[in-house]
Amino acid sequence: MTKTVCVVGLGYIGLTSAVMFSNYGMKVHGVDINPSVVRNINEKKLHIEEQGLQEMLDRAIDEGMFTASTTPQEADAFIISVPTPINPNKTANLDYVKEATKSIVPYVKKGNLVILESTVPPKTVENIMIPELMKTGFEIGTDIYVAHSPERVIPGKIFEELVNNDRIVGGINEKSAQLTKELYECFVQGEIHLTDATTAELVKVMENTYRDMNIAFANELSKIADNIGVNIWEAIQFANLHPRVNIHFPGPGVGGHCIAVDPWFLVEIGGDNAQIIHHSRHINDSMPAYTAQKTLSILDENNIVGGKVAVLGLAFKGNVNDIRESPSIAVIDYLQQLGLEVVSFDPHIKENNHVTQTQHLEEATRDADILLVLTDHNEFKTFDPHTITTNHKIVFDTKNCLNRKVWQNAGFQYYLLGDAKNR
Repeated sequence: MTKTVCVVGLGYIGLTSAVMFSNYGMKVHGVDINPSVVRNINEKKLHIEEQGLQEMLDRAIDEGMFTASTTPQEADAFIISVPTPINPNKTANLDYVKEATKSIVPYVKKGNLVILESTVPPKTVENIMIPELMKTGFEIGTDIYVAHSPERVIPGKIFEELVNNDRIVGGINEKSAQLTKELYECFVQGEIHLTDATTAELVKVMENTYRDMNIAFANELSKIADNIGVNIWEAIQFANLHPRVNIHFPGPGVGGHCIAVDPWFLVEIGGDNAQIIHHSRHINDSMPAYTAQKTLSILDENNIVGGKVAVLGLAFKGNVNDIRESPSIAVIDYLQQLGLEVVSFDPHIKENNHVTQTQHLEEATRDADILLVLTDHNEFKTFDPHTITTNHKIVFDTKNCLNRKVWQNAGFQYYLLGDAKNR
């Protein structure tokens, strides 16, 4: 029976998984190569924002169930939860997975279980992890057991979804899958489905690719609607009343470490068989430039030359402080290339992570010629527009998160991405 767990990688998924196991009776040791991350965690200071995480971390450390360092320790089970970014040429960078696997080799004992949680291209367990684990000298599948159990959660609701979502477990053999299921059963209330490792790898990438392609469809629809004078948000809501239709919503781009990255894994391994996936990626990657150009067009329409843009939102989604692959960063770059001044503000990002960023809303909006909403934080939804001082009262909402009538009643010209009506 598993009693101790070593989690390698203490980011959004690794740290939340580690404290979850700690709070459900497992003795957990966390590992991260960043000494400052380790130091902060041991001092109960968080480097990520997630509801409930602080309380769970405090409890785990206070009860002696969780420790962290830059090196692994012996354990009954090892969980690898490290980033899998893409290279500049859009191929998968699996160096973190390989190095993390290599780091646990000296600590693996007979009977141990090794689980990969990171989202990876299919065959990563087989081609990257197993060759490294063979260096333990143990027989894979008999002496040590290996599985892939990808996370299926979203920032902002990680703990809720860790417990309630169904989980996919792919083992290199039946015993590996069964042992992994037994480990996660300590807190997972959703159904745990068993399969092989490569299928589990493909399933997770498929899930994120489906969402990326659906958003790309919505973004194409938003451009069409803009040209024919239709509010695409209204049209999508009506279309989704059909029992077999579920169209996502458009936006300034796709961000986060999953949806903006994982489809490239299928493009890499699929080649000519991944044409729709490839095209969808290009559509979504084109949205920041499109958004910047629309901003310039709105300024031109109002006879404003140059001008200052107050960007509201740097995080890739609402109510988190995660800027990984955030389209906001790309939008800002394009705005600056168009010769516009930019000052950005995000209430969830407490340290200036971008050269345009200020910690004060008033500084961002003062003398602004247009407010550009790129993230649907709750704070933005509840802004009182009467309290915002700008040079020109123009707002461009790319997330459909503001109350149009409230802003119009405050004297603002309200523009919505994908809506040429009622301007």
